[in-house]
Amino acid sequence: MNDESRQDALDTSGRRLDQIRLSGITAMGYHGVFEHERRDGQTFVADVVVHLDTRRAAARDDLAHTLNYGELAEQVAAVLSGEPVDLIETVAERIAATVLASGIVQAVDVAVHKPHAPIQVPFGDVVVAIHRDRTKLPAAEPYVARPVTEPEPSSRPVPTSTATFPVTTAPGAPVVASGAWSDVPAAAPVVASGAWSDAVAPAPGGFSQGPDGPSTELEPVPVGEALVVGEVVTDFLDQEPDGPVEVVLALGANLGPAQDTLRDAVTDLARTPGIEVRDVSALARTSAVGGPEQSDYLNAVVLAWTTLAPRVLLRATQAIELAHGRERHERWGPRTLDIDIVLYGSVLAVTDDLELPHPRAHERAFVLQPWAQVDPDAVLPGLGGGPVGALAATAPDRDGVRWLALDWLTTAIPAVSGDTGAVPAGPEAQDT
Repeated sequence: MNDESRQDALDTSGRRLDQIRLSGITAMGYHGVFEHERRDGQTFVADVVVHLDTRRAAARDDLAHTLNYGELAEQVAAVLSGEPVDLIETVAERIAATVLASGIVQAVDVAVHKPHAPIQVPFGDVVVAIHRDRTKLPAAEPYVARPVTEPEPSSRPVPTSTATFPVTTAPGAPVVASGAWSDVPAAAPVVASGAWSDAVAPAPGGFSQGPDGPSTELEPVPVGEALVVGEVVTDFLDQEPDGPVEVVLALGANLGPAQDTLRDAVTDLARTPGIEVRDVSALARTSAVGGPEQSDYLNAVVLAWTTLAPRVLLRATQAIELAHGRERHERWGPRTLDIDIVLYGSVLAVTDDLELPHPRAHERAFVLQPWAQVDPDAVLPGLGGGPVGALAATAPDRDGVRWLALDWLTTAIPAVSGDTGAVPAGPEAQDT
């Protein structure tokens, strides 16, 4: 990585951070869109520049206060030689996420080289270079070494957990995207473990057909033809936790009787098997952030425990949204009800249908201020995280939080309207 492609990173005081540079990390990998790339493999090279403050480590001469670049080099090589993907852009994001998983790192530059790319004209190199920091987060999960376990005897392939990266198939085999159903029909309807009803759980990012939709019955297999049994590809977001997990849910509405809708949504959450509501924040009236011109929102935060898998919890919240007339016509448009999973324990994940923690929670005052009110000691984990109260005080939209009302679950307050100056009367009103 040359000096032109490397960006300087600054600390909170505007001073240039120190750097640790690793150049020329090389490994055999199987990334690429062509079958021969997945089958034969080729050499990949990575350059990494880590931005951090090394003064504390230098003053104490202590490795514990800096980055162990020997371990980092092994992790980068493991990503290069690990789970095959189509794009080296994805490889670069995985490396960036792995570096930023260390709390002392403030930013990272990553360059992934593919010197033997299948290009039909003479060339020197192909490089994808990215810069990621605490405000522009990687679109991937950090590398985590998988424990080595003895496979269980089986007469047929056993689906594997994908706690590190999405499942990839063997070279030459059909690829099933993570978070989607296989095109091969399953032998029977799949019901999510821990689901809240006997209904068939919808696929991630969508919902199952109702009684008026297309038939889900399988066609009979003619005698003498082989039956192909499909498998649903899952990842660790489909796995139930070992015990109750702390979750934080953000609720918002600006269409219809918003306060009544939010009150009913809290009740619906409390009645959902596998969810135990333990506290509810004050109600915030906030100006809309992004999207078209629209009315103010009412927002609240729910603290709960759950025994549902992250993706099952997502489907439960989406079902509640649908029950209250939620329609998804326009991004960041007005809505009858919105329920976001802000936090699910200490899980850090980026998938097509779910990111944990919520990728924009650290900069949204309409989430942070109610959360800090109900839990003053709360901390948002992951990249861009920190003490929730401190994040709320510096959030870009903090001036859009007009007021907080404490007793909103039992006391009527002014509805969302064009009158942005309306403030609830009585001691439940708090200026922010």
